[in-house]
Amino acid sequence: MTAPIPRDIPDLPPIPGHVVLPPSVVPARAVLIPTRRRLVAVFRGATALLALTGVVIELLVGSGPPAATLSHFTVQSGILLALVMLVSARCAWSAHHPLPAALTGAALFYVVAASLVQHLLPEGASTLFAGPDAAGPAWQTAANHILHTAVPVAAALDWLLFTAPGHLHLRQAPTWLLYPLAYLAFSLARGALLSPGSEERYLYPFLDVDQHGYKIVLGNALLVGLALYALAVLLVALDHTRPGPGRRPRETGFRLRPPVG
Repeated sequence: MTAPIPRDIPDLPPIPGHVVLPPSVVPARAVLIPTRRRLVAVFRGATALLALTGVVIELLVGSGPPAATLSHFTVQSGILLALVMLVSARCAWSAHHPLPAALTGAALFYVVAASLVQHLLPEGASTLFAGPDAAGPAWQTAANHILHTAVPVAAALDWLLFTAPGHLHLRQAPTWLLYPLAYLAFSLARGALLSPGSEERYLYPFLDVDQHGYKIVLGNALLVGLALYALAVLLVALDHTRPGPGRRPRETGFRLRPPVG
């Protein structure tokens, strides 16, 4: 005779009849499979080559030593954009997930900021990046237009035509300003360490302590910093209003609801 099987096993919780799982949010990049975008990769590769061309021209024909050339904000932002574009081109060619929008947005922000300082600030240009009317080699004039006009325009076109909108956020704007702030400290420390009368002691006239003094220079830096923050906020606002490739209603992800029962 077989003993009856107990309904519930001792020391174990009873088996529930239904298991209801809460809805989960899955990021879109975890579900969507990226596709190869070879045209985008070619454009980004060409943009990186353009930026590196401008930097190499300045290193070869610049009037100052290479260390002074590499100390310019425009050159540094051009190198950063070239690196970001090269990696982004590889991601587009190999169907990998794109770089974080905070990084690509920062690279765009820096080259646009350098361009606006050059074109809008009356004393924004250094002697190295003088205008086309100033005396100097034609190659330097070409590098000036490449780094201050062609590269920012190409980076803006890539952002408008080939990147999805709505991925930049206001909390990223203060983070983007850390690099200009570090560059200000570097520029002032570099000028203080170089002997008075040294060529290109201060790379930008509005940061020239010998001519203006620290009080005016810090005031100029504050005004430029506020303008840069406004530019960053404008860039974020445009990112959330501009059309883009394959634009969809903004969502935090795909909601997957498991079946009940």
